[in-house]
Amino acid sequence: MDLRIQDKHSALNGLQPASEMAQRLTQPLQKQEAQAQGFGVALENALRSVSAAQNHTSHLQREVQLENPKVSLEETMVAMQKAQIGFQATLHVRNRLVQAYTDVMNMQV
Repeated sequence: MDLRIQDKHSALNGLQPASEMAQRLTQPLQKQEAQAQGFGVALENALRSVSAAQNHTSHLQREVQLENPKVSLEETMVAMQKAQIGFQATLHVRNRLVQAYTDVMNMQV
């Protein structure tokens, strides 16, 4: 999961012009959902990223155990820490989602 911002110009390139924004606001909701990536897609991509990091870490650990000279212990340890941080972040998001769901379900209507 890469959270770095390349530079201020690349971040601004993602902004939509006002005409596109106005057109998007006037479209029906179904078309907007089809065009935009929703929270579910973002969550799925994040989970795939965490899973890939864990699989890569397992591969590096196996290579270190087999004494592959191309894989260093330092690289493996850094990959393990990245995978652990990604897993912890995913766990926190899950806990917050469960708490939000519980709060909504306990609301009186």
